[in-house]
Amino acid sequence: MIETIARVNLMVNEVLKIKKNRLTPDVITGNERRISLVSGIYGDELQGQYVCYEVTRRIKEDYKSLKGIVDIYPAINPLAMEAKTREIPGSELDMNELFPGAKSGAIGEYAASCLMDDIISSNDGPKTEFCLDIHGSNLYLDEILQIRLNDDVVDKVMPYASKLNSDMVWVHPSTQVKGGSLVYELNKRGVASCVTESCSAYRIDQNAGNRLVDGIFALMKFMDMWDGEVKNVKGPMVAYDNQMTYINSETSGIFIPNVKIHERVDAGMKIGKVVDVLTGSDQEVIVSPKTGVVTAIRDYPSIEVGSLLARIVGGES
Repeated sequence: MIETIARVNLMVNEVLKIKKNRLTPDVITGNERRISLVSGIYGDELQGQYVCYEVTRRIKEDYKSLKGIVDIYPAINPLAMEAKTREIPGSELDMNELFPGAKSGAIGEYAASCLMDDIISSNDGPKTEFCLDIHGSNLYLDEILQIRLNDDVVDKVMPYASKLNSDMVWVHPSTQVKGGSLVYELNKRGVASCVTESCSAYRIDQNAGNRLVDGIFALMKFMDMWDGEVKNVKGPMVAYDNQMTYINSETSGIFIPNVKIHERVDAGMKIGKVVDVLTGSDQEVIVSPKTGVVTAIRDYPSIEVGSLLARIVGGES
């Protein structure tokens, strides 16, 4: 069932609407568990659009197997999605810094408040037990399929996150996380929540998307929300900040990588170079400082001094 959770009058008689699709069993017992899938906080991250579509399509294909409530919010920042920007057009605000929002606030704050209210306690259903905020990466990096969560919610969120078929769960220190994000505010209010990222901005990686969808159905099976068949999913590697190495450029130019995400590299191995296109010379040879797995690689080749070129997770240097 399609519902409008927020409605704002705009100029020239236009109306902004934020919608969700609620998928429920044919027979409601009152004991159903509920998950929420959110996407579209940033208008340049399209991976969640594919995931929302595919989850809905698969449920509709085998509707009798649905035993719980699945709420899908595919585009919670529709103005940014129309404009293909990260920020809300006009105000240029980052919507993922506006939660929990305010009913008396501007467009972004009002929409954030409506979304929070609907996820936590909609008028005709139980409180969401688990919320997944689906992102792509940014314009500059190609990233493996990963879950990100804070170390102060690991015990609560990991039972859900570990079922989602990701390559990695990256645990961040909570002391480094600012309030105002959807996931941060939901966890504060008792809804187990985490973020997933993969691929890069303005793109859809169907392989990563399908893997995440397989994980969502595996989680629904684990939660007794789905009676249909599910695929076997792999357990993720769990990485902490002290295991993550950032490789930044010391020169400007064009970055030409030698490796891709998921590849294992050895300490001292060449992973790319920075070139000067005017002189036809190599400005900098980039080598891995440690043995590990490439979790992110620069996708946008034009770089400046300090640009992030890769992230590697592992141990040995």
